[in-house]
Amino acid sequence: MKKFQCLCGASIFFENTHCLQCSRELGFLPDELALCALAPSSDAESDTTYGRYRKCANNLEHEICNWMVRSTDSNPLCRACRLNRVIPDLSQPENLKLWAEVERAKRRLIYGLARLKLPLRSKAEAPERGLAFDIKADEGATRVLTGHSEGLITLNLAEANAAERERMRTAMHEPYRTLLGHFRHEIGHYYWGLWVNDDQFLVQFRRLFGDETVDYADAIAHHYAAEPKRDYADAHVSAYASAHPWEDFAETFAHYLHLEDTLETAHEFGLTSHVSQRTSIVEVSRFEPLMAEWNELVIVLNELNRSMGQPDAYPFAISARVRAKLEFVHSLICAARS
Repeated sequence: MKKFQCLCGASIFFENTHCLQCSRELGFLPDELALCALAPSSDAESDTTYGRYRKCANNLEHEICNWMVRSTDSNPLCRACRLNRVIPDLSQPENLKLWAEVERAKRRLIYGLARLKLPLRSKAEAPERGLAFDIKADEGATRVLTGHSEGLITLNLAEANAAERERMRTAMHEPYRTLLGHFRHEIGHYYWGLWVNDDQFLVQFRRLFGDETVDYADAIAHHYAAEPKRDYADAHVSAYASAHPWEDFAETFAHYLHLEDTLETAHEFGLTSHVSQRTSIVEVSRFEPLMAEWNELVIVLNELNRSMGQPDAYPFAISARVRAKLEFVHSLICAARS
């Protein structure tokens, strides 16, 4: 995440709606990837250093979004909120609270994808290859399954409940289960369908990840019926990644986004020492310098956590085979940008 600064000189942060020093109202401009002070206005629009904008309708109606819409855009929702196809029943007070958490994580996802300059169209714009989100709550005994299907990402609202997420984390042997991680995993499935499912990349994908034509339902059922493989880390970034090549790719893609976003944040706060001090992380085409910088950074992250008596922030060891898979994702992203 980038560092932002208010007109008064104070540091401001991605989720802020007001500057804590001068009380100016703030808004995030997704087309500029900038958090800006909003000049007071007599109408529904505000002047910024990048032109005139208005607030997202989800800010005006529910106070859950700080993203802005350019004044010339007829859509009342911002770039992130307009991707929603279904939202939970907001007449339930708890749903509004949990949905706000979901949208906060989703905006982080969309920011990261936009920063990487990846294709990001809604299903309203591109019905067959676009993206949409269904954010749903369980109804009685009917449980919503988080997943992806042909550009539609469904997320169970209960994942925003910290206690429920902790229960699922333990039950499903997923120690790094987070809302943002869910979104980054499912978006990996989406981009697999856009990029990998053709002859250009499929051969290399199968060499690294395996044969995706293996029956998916059987593979997932077998994964949950058995104990996690002790040696999964030799070839997979997580135990779940070992279930099926599609899940392996999605887990690897999510991990790459974790890596990229953390490196950008470290760069912005002066914690990196190599590539990103000379250029933007997103502009680095070679994978090796990024991994070298990442390996240095995670030592600092883990030691900081240990200094506070906390578990390691990054409890992973990247094997040579996982590294090759991450490099494959990096090459796909570079190809998509160019």
